[in-house]
Amino acid sequence: MGFQPRYETLIDIYEDSIKTYGFRELFGTKRNGTWQWLTYNEFGKKVDRFRGALASLGVKSGDIIAVIANNRVEWAVGEYAAFGLGAAYAPMYEAQLDKDWEFIIRDCEAKILIVANTAILEKTKGFLDTIPSLKHIIVLDGNPGAQNGKKEKIHTFQQLLDAGKEAPMQKPSKDDMACLIYTSGTTGNPKGVILTHYNIAANVSAARYTFPFDRQDRSLSFLPWAHSFGQTCELHALFSAGSSMAMAESVEKIIENLAEVQPTVLMSVPRIFNKIYAGVQKQLAAKPKAVQELVKFAMKAAQKERSGVRLGIREHAALQMADRLVFKKVRAKFGGRLKFAASGGAAISKDVAEFIDGLGITVFEGYGLTETSPISTMNCPGERRIGSVGRAIPGVRIEIDPTGMADKQPVNDLLRDRVEGEIIVYGHNVMKGYHNRPEENAAVFTKDGGFRTGDMGYLDPHGYLYITGRIKEQYKLENGKYVVPTPLEEQLKLSPYVANVMVYGDNRLYNVALVVANVDQVKDWATANQISTGDADALLADPKVRALFKEEITKNSSHFKAFEEVKEFALIAKDFTTDNGMLTPSLKLKRRKVMEVYGALLDGLYAKKSKVEKTTAAAAH
Repeated sequence: MGFQPRYETLIDIYEDSIKTYGFRELFGTKRNGTWQWLTYNEFGKKVDRFRGALASLGVKSGDIIAVIANNRVEWAVGEYAAFGLGAAYAPMYEAQLDKDWEFIIRDCEAKILIVANTAILEKTKGFLDTIPSLKHIIVLDGNPGAQNGKKEKIHTFQQLLDAGKEAPMQKPSKDDMACLIYTSGTTGNPKGVILTHYNIAANVSAARYTFPFDRQDRSLSFLPWAHSFGQTCELHALFSAGSSMAMAESVEKIIENLAEVQPTVLMSVPRIFNKIYAGVQKQLAAKPKAVQELVKFAMKAAQKERSGVRLGIREHAALQMADRLVFKKVRAKFGGRLKFAASGGAAISKDVAEFIDGLGITVFEGYGLTETSPISTMNCPGERRIGSVGRAIPGVRIEIDPTGMADKQPVNDLLRDRVEGEIIVYGHNVMKGYHNRPEENAAVFTKDGGFRTGDMGYLDPHGYLYITGRIKEQYKLENGKYVVPTPLEEQLKLSPYVANVMVYGDNRLYNVALVVANVDQVKDWATANQISTGDADALLADPKVRALFKEEITKNSSHFKAFEEVKEFALIAKDFTTDNGMLTPSLKLKRRKVMEVYGALLDGLYAKKSKVEKTTAAAAH
């Protein structure tokens, strides 16, 4: 008998959890320096009242409720209240551009818009006049005032909650739309991914079947619920298990909040793990040589122990000593109770995963996309291979389509006996389709219902999936070799001096890189080396600083193949952000936008290197 999901709808999860875990803590919010916790029962009462409030505004089955807010209790209240009326949720990011908000609200024909605060209200209230479907806006924080004749259409969350009367639960069917999650749109307008109740509920069921979440677990929530990874794997999965979630105050306060709430589970993306890795490496660099050598030896011992090999007396002693001197102190910064971390959203560097693992924090990497609800594969306790993204979860099948890849796959001796190609996903997690995009639906679905991910990878003999890149991102050098830049960029970002990077070389002889410097770290280094740190641009132009970056790029390129190496680089101080349009809300790089701004600078690197080579050749004669 095949896998049978425990839940068919998200309302099944809601009713089961409120009934089972009523008096347990669910959501924690820090107010006036103190963490305050809402129980499952208290959350359920808010959902029931807000469901009544939405019904009083005319919300019914099939309607769309859009929301612009970061993770918070009211976000979850609004979503489960919508589900209880048969309505769907369309989440957006506070950091998103106004034009993206407008496009999404118009495209999905949202009836209600929930916004985090009056600042966002000011940017969106005009939509009531310009978007025909939009009837009401609900503000979570602040008093919107009279709003020039829009009083009947603009409400505060608390007013609606106070006036809300319980409305009968209207249970959705498993095939009803639950969420309309818009992808980041790295090359154009966002696309609305239609996820049914069954897509998400079955995904949660498979995650619970595979992974040991329980009522004792707690997370620090900072991964956006507007993204499918954060919503499915944290909000819905932990809610279904009776676990608790503390709302991080901000990205800047994550480390402080970790120590306070002492989570057992951490849902994150590689960017956070990279920062941890860089921070610990910086601290180690300041330690005596003997401590550095001890940590290296202990890390090798930890890796050996993970592979099932029994340690010798010297190795065991070194591991214990390194744990006492270094590893335990690092774990304490996470609250001291962290059992494991789940990484998704992008591939984590094997070096980083092994390092975090060596600290005593087990990292489980998985794979999926918004279009797959998102989990497709995952490593799990007892079945984990660092470097892979795990095996297919119950109810899901992975196939590799090598069609058209023979002349494109990167040279890699490890792949000679394996089939590399596009990853195709089959199963309960595959989306219903893109909203109002029939041509794109035709392009991504196979005739037998599989979803073409656009990612390249291969399966090992035991069914573990390995990601080798994204088809659309790869480019060909003049010598005919194909380069997939993202894994190279992630490796370069392991340097504590590199905040961000874009590797470029399309139809060129070799790769160059645009490197965003971690200016604060560079200034610390410069001060220690008696270099003036006044102006950031002047600092990055200093020959000694450029020599530092050349050394860092070389050191972190050890895994690169010869043709992938970065031959020249430019340093900039201004980071890629969502505000300047170079990052999507889920922090993916918008390469086209970066090229619009810095294309001339990158092109100039080739001219610069050519000039240097000619000068060197002339001097040799």
